[in-house]
Amino acid sequence: MNEKEQMVLDNIKENPFISQQELSDKVGLSRSTVANIISGLIKKEHVQGKAYVLNDEYPIVCIGAANVDRKYYVTDQLIHGTSNPIQSTKSIGGVARNIGENLGRLSQDVTLITACGVDSEWDTIRTLTSPFINLDYVHQIGNKSTGSYTALISETGDMEYGFADMEVYDELSPEVLIQNTYILKRAKCIIADLNIPRASLEFLCAYAEKHDIKVVLIPVSGPKMKNLPHNLHAVNWMIVNRDETEAYFNMKIETEEDLMESARKWNNAGVEHVIVTNGSSSLAYSSEQAATIHMIEKSEKVTDVTGAGDSFSAGVVYGWLKGMDIEDTIKLGMINSRKTIETSYTVRQDLDEHQLLKNLEEIK
Repeated sequence: MNEKEQMVLDNIKENPFISQQELSDKVGLSRSTVANIISGLIKKEHVQGKAYVLNDEYPIVCIGAANVDRKYYVTDQLIHGTSNPIQSTKSIGGVARNIGENLGRLSQDVTLITACGVDSEWDTIRTLTSPFINLDYVHQIGNKSTGSYTALISETGDMEYGFADMEVYDELSPEVLIQNTYILKRAKCIIADLNIPRASLEFLCAYAEKHDIKVVLIPVSGPKMKNLPHNLHAVNWMIVNRDETEAYFNMKIETEEDLMESARKWNNAGVEHVIVTNGSSSLAYSSEQAATIHMIEKSEKVTDVTGAGDSFSAGVVYGWLKGMDIEDTIKLGMINSRKTIETSYTVRQDLDEHQLLKNLEEIK
């Protein structure tokens, strides 16, 4: 244990309820440095999750990507094979992080487990994410780059191409997750995206089943379906799109009947609740208790569709954990997604519990 770690630990022993900001002031280090030291002390088992680390004993634990997003907006019709005028933006994203921020803005206690580099990109992510999510359990790696995602957006607001640099998430191995079982065991719910390796997802499902923890899996693309665990019986919710479902079951979905049949296939594979989305037109929900098709109300004010799926997933998870009925739970997802794509932000900036419930009442 080095001198800085010892100083932090001594202050924790003196006051187990001390906040990270108070620790920062006492030991003369930045709050982010203190957070990293605390994370190291937890992994070394010198600290076992005192009150100052966990604001809530039962957080929602999001596991997966936290990226820097770069978006290039084509200002006119996209012409392949030549130079196109664009406008560009840089923001933060990642499926697990985006869902976590949505839920954090909805007053839920959220902890993120991700992997990142020691670089300016992670500094940006940490600064903008920490007001909504506990980042004490992030796995930082010196010789890796923080994940990044680049999207080319057409003049209609649709994504033409997406490019993902996600190699760092291969570092979220079962061994890394085992180091974080203290927080996993206390999770109200685990939400994992498929950016992390299959072996890690297999471990999460087995661990959750053993400890009776709720699990939500969020696929991120057709190619990432290879990371899906073999045994899905521990999965309470899966929110998956048509392309991902077609890739997994090697089927073609062309009609609403096909969409519903694909949802039932997920139930038969072990998933308790499943939603299969079909772009901006419809979705199918299926469980042992109900099976319904929902038409999606299209927005006339689409600005950017990036983050639509993550905001939908967050709305659904929020409604489910609040004990709402399925109809309202799905509506929460749809309205949160619609309000998000009407902004230029991946996570809409006006989101809070009061606003989301008000939005729900407006569409009833």
